Amino acid sequence: MDQKTLSSDARIAQLLDQFAHAGYIGDRKIATALFLAQELTKPLLVEGPPGVGKTELAKAAAELLDLPLVRLQCYEGLDESKALYEWQYGKQLLYTQVLREKLSDVMGDATSLAQSMEKLQGFEDVFFSPQFIHERPLLAALQSDAGCVLLIDEIDKADNEFEAFLLELLSDYQITIPEIGTVSAPIKPIVFLTSNNTRELSDALKRRCLHLYIPFPDPQREATIIASRVPDLDEKLRYHLVQFVAAIRELDLKKPPAVSETIDWARTLVLLNISELTPEFVSQTLNVLLKFQSDIEIVDPQTTALLRHSAESLSQTRH
Repeated sequence: MDQKTLSSDARIAQLLDQFAHAGYIGDRKIATALFLAQELTKPLLVEGPPGVGKTELAKAAAELLDLPLVRLQCYEGLDESKALYEWQYGKQLLYTQVLREKLSDVMGDATSLAQSMEKLQGFEDVFFSPQFIHERPLLAALQSDAGCVLLIDEIDKADNEFEAFLLELLSDYQITIPEIGTVSAPIKPIVFLTSNNTRELSDALKRRCLHLYIPFPDPQREATIIASRVPDLDEKLRYHLVQFVAAIRELDLKKPPAVSETIDWARTLVLLNISELTPEFVSQTLNVLLKFQSDIEIVDPQTTALLRHSAESLSQTRH
C-alpha cells in the first residue's frame, strides 16, 4: 500500500514495527516524534540520561529509511573548521606555485601595475572555490544528493557559540560560507540532535527543533530489549535482571547503569552460564554495570537487600 494512503496512526504504527525489525525497541511516543520530524521537516532534539538509546535511535532511523548516516560528535571547543569545512591549504599552495611558474603567461601584455593587478584579481576567487574545500560532516550532509540522516551527537558538550552557528542550518537547512556564499540542501536531511542534559541549551536552538525526552525504560520494555539483543538468556533470569537494575537506578549514583550496560551484564550471565542472580555473582560483576568505584561501594553492601527487593517486585509483576 502507498504510504500516502495510510492514515497517520497507521504510519506511526508501521514506523514502530520497523524500528523493532531494525533492533530498536521503542514506544509510540518515539515513533510519533520521528513521524512528525519527517512530515514537518524539523530537527529532532532527543534528550535524556546517558545510555538510554538516543544515538541508537538516529542509527536505527537511518537503517529503516535506507539513508546514509552522517555523524558529528560534539566536544568542547568544536568550531566550524571541524564541523562544516576547512580549506585545503596544501592544495592551494601547490596551485600558487603553478601560478608563479606560469606568471608570465598570465600577465600577457599587461604594461602597468594596475593592469597586472586586474589580471591577478581573477585568480583570487579560484583559490577560494569549492574545489579547495574539504567537507566536514555538516557540509557533507547538506550536499548529499540522495538525502541522509544527520546526527549531531551530544550537542550539550559544545559551546554556546557553536549552538549559535547551527541556527541557520537548523531553521533553513542551509549554511553560509563567506568566500563562497550560501549552500542549501537539495534534499533536506533528517536531523537528530542528542543531549545528556549536562547544560541547558539555548531557547533559540530549542525553538527550531521538535523535542523528545527518552527516560530509562521501564522493566517490561528493558526486558524486551534484552530479549532482542541476548536471546539465549533465560526468561525468568532476564526479568530478575531488569528488576535488579531498576532498583539500582533508584540509588543516588554518580552514573546509573545504561541500557547498553544492562545488555553487557546479560551477555555476562550467558557467557558464565549463570542460572540465577546471587549476591556472590553480583558482587563479582558489578564492574560490568557500574563505571565508578564510588558507585560500586554504594551498591555492593546492599546487594542482598536489592536482590530480595527485585525478586519481590518480579513476583508481584507476574501475579
